Amino acid sequence: MPPETLTQGPDRFDDEDYPAYTMGRAAEMIGATPGFLRAVGEARLITPLRSEGGHRRYSRYQLRVAARARELVDQGTPIEAACRIVILEDQLEDALRLNEQLRRSTVGSEGVPSS
Repeated sequence: MPPETLTQGPDRFDDEDYPAYTMGRAAEMIGATPGFLRAVGEARLITPLRSEGGHRRYSRYQLRVAARARELVDQGTPIEAACRIVILEDQLEDALRLNEQLRRSTVGSEGVPSS
């Protein structure tokens, strides 16, 4: 193996978006069934990547999102609604993070807006 392959390998597993988990392992990790993962995929909450053989592969980020949907479904929320809620929660988190960044960039070090 070329040296660059060896040094990049472990880094991929630190990457939250690297599709490291098979459907069976992913379902096991979040306490769901493969059918549940297929359903959240059909609802377009997550889109797993496919291996060369066509098998679904999931990242840690996707598993966190699917686990949140599973929590809502376990509480009685229909799967389509649970997926929409998770999408909206994610959008809200992004908006709050962006607002905080913008607020920090417009406030000077002494707490007054910069010009």
